[in-house]
Amino acid sequence: MTRVVVIGGGQNSEHDVSLASAAGMSAALRRRGFTVDEITIGRDGCWSHASESLGQTQARSMQAALGLIAGADAVLPAVHGPRGEDGALAALAELAGVAVVGSQLGAGALAMDKWATKLVAEAVGIRTARGRLIGRGDAGDVEYDGPVVVKPVAAGSSHGVSLVTDAAQLRDAIDQAAGFSDRILIEEVVRGREIDVAVLQEAGGMRWAAPPLEIHVADEALFDERAKYDGSARFTTPAQLTRGDGVALTTAATRMFDALGCAGVARIDFFLTSDGPVLNEVNTMPGMTEYSQVPRMFAAAGVEYDELVERLVASALERDSASSLTGRFLSE
Repeated sequence: MTRVVVIGGGQNSEHDVSLASAAGMSAALRRRGFTVDEITIGRDGCWSHASESLGQTQARSMQAALGLIAGADAVLPAVHGPRGEDGALAALAELAGVAVVGSQLGAGALAMDKWATKLVAEAVGIRTARGRLIGRGDAGDVEYDGPVVVKPVAAGSSHGVSLVTDAAQLRDAIDQAAGFSDRILIEEVVRGREIDVAVLQEAGGMRWAAPPLEIHVADEALFDERAKYDGSARFTTPAQLTRGDGVALTTAATRMFDALGCAGVARIDFFLTSDGPVLNEVNTMPGMTEYSQVPRMFAAAGVEYDELVERLVASALERDSASSLTGRFLSE
């Protein structure tokens, strides 16, 4: 029986969201006949298994967790945000020689860095909002030149993101973003429909995009942390799009997936303007409860939640098997 270690929690502001994703995927795998070990990384960085502490320090508890990881066929790192989605856990599993469900270190690190993601997008011909990068200590040198969005370079779930419509708001917005990242991105406001596209890499390497989803929020509002979790946002799945817009969005999403080197599943978020798609961000470990955006999109394509999670594991195992064969061939 295939054994999967699912890791949730984490030392960042998305801890609780990650626990929900991890619990949902663990339950789905058990329903599909997998053996599942659930590991939680506490807010203090200490690891636990089945609600029992694995050690009193980060290093000791991680050492004990590695014993569980070593006995697994695959590791599913369901930790959103820094020290998880940024490739840290994927690297740990890879160094342990265990298959990783989802993107590996390089893709996770690039996608987590919103500035690096912009550079990759522009290199492959995908539009992004005009913006500038500043450091935490540069806040006093920034001048207000119209409505902007201020966001931390490396954070998820829209934590620290602010819409600034008045010069008096700018410094507070920068300080808020600086609470999540030393590097801050200031972007022009893009007016358009908010459309998400999910791309899945199946076993065998084939990639395909699920029907896009549209996010509806109040006029002039951001799809920020509050809107994501207070129930005020509405979703249309699939989004009502012209054939041309649908093709443009899914083509751009798949191109970003490939350019970043993603694996498993990724959610690519766009603004759809009158001039076409503008990339917002890429999530290599998006929310994955049964009611999250990515499962909604694949359900619209006829792939229900449990099957989606199983496909993610199958893709990781196949990829790991192919990598092992290549390594054996090169060593002979």
